[in-house]
Amino acid sequence: MPKFDYSSSILPDLIRERILLLDGAMGTMIQRLSLDERAVRGDRFEAHSKDLRNFPDILCLTHPEKITDIHLAYLEAGSDIIETNTFGASPIGMLEYELPVSLVNEINRAAVDCARKAIEMSAKRSPNRPRFVAGSIGPTTRQMAISVDPNDASKRSTSFPEMVDSYRVQVASLVSAGVDILLPETAIDTLNLKACLFAIQDYFDQGGRRVPVMVSGTFDRGGRTFVSGQSIEAFVAAVEHFPLLTIGMNCALGPDIMRQHIEELAKVSSSLLTDQGQAYFLIPAYASVRFKNIFEANQLFISRQCLITNFLHTNPFRIILELRRGKQDIITDHLTIYEVPGTYTRRTLELLEPYYLYL
Repeated sequence: MPKFDYSSSILPDLIRERILLLDGAMGTMIQRLSLDERAVRGDRFEAHSKDLRNFPDILCLTHPEKITDIHLAYLEAGSDIIETNTFGASPIGMLEYELPVSLVNEINRAAVDCARKAIEMSAKRSPNRPRFVAGSIGPTTRQMAISVDPNDASKRSTSFPEMVDSYRVQVASLVSAGVDILLPETAIDTLNLKACLFAIQDYFDQGGRRVPVMVSGTFDRGGRTFVSGQSIEAFVAAVEHFPLLTIGMNCALGPDIMRQHIEELAKVSSSLLTDQGQAYFLIPAYASVRFKNIFEANQLFISRQCLITNFLHTNPFRIILELRRGKQDIITDHLTIYEVPGTYTRRTLELLEPYYLYL
């Protein structure tokens, strides 16, 4: 298995010292700006043929100062890691907006620049606190696990090679622009996530700068991925061939429902854990108590308060995380390959449920 060179970053050591705080959602903060279509377009895209209001990534070009302000607010609220505003900034992600592929590199670079400026401003006030930029990579609106034609079960809106090529363009842009972490997030179709990881590994293999990789999946109340319908263990089996820094769940669920799924993830994953629990409908004090229960019950290393509506949600989490309880590495080898009594080796296939082969 390939290993990352983390010698240039203190991040892997830091997450073993304390729980790190990932910023909250970018989308809800942008909504609070109340920008109309004309404002989103700016002068540069005034005559564009498609509405751009639902493509917030473009604000990195038309209103970069507003994106920087959002990053700065999260940093001042206590975030250790901020995500770039690039959730849809891949060639396939931009197809529905009919934007040229040439903009992919420009948007991603501008997004990283917005995040870096916020870190520089925050560092002037508290220079001794490490801060990191994670390059956000979304799942796009195209999926490979389900048919898009009720009359043709084999019909897909995209292919694995197309997704790999699209992701690789975004990965190259983000890494060359200077992100500290790559974060393929909110995966609903595990095949899309595997295509992204394939693209990342290909970029590394071709000489690109290696950075840590975190991933997050989207699960329903029953603990299955939204589109591909995999159980938590099957999802982990599908992606842990790649050397991940963390694996986690995104904000589709609140902390009460998420807790049992985080516990399951802790049992079956050999990677460090990330949770992105939804605090949208919870008052700050109540949200703090609910997430505190998760922190104390599981080996979490990075936490995110997703879909927050104001920064009052983030500060109570910072207070909780200041507990800085000691942690040990998660040691669960039973998911990938391990020896079982006798002369057999068990391997796990990633179907809807984990399928074990004894060879």
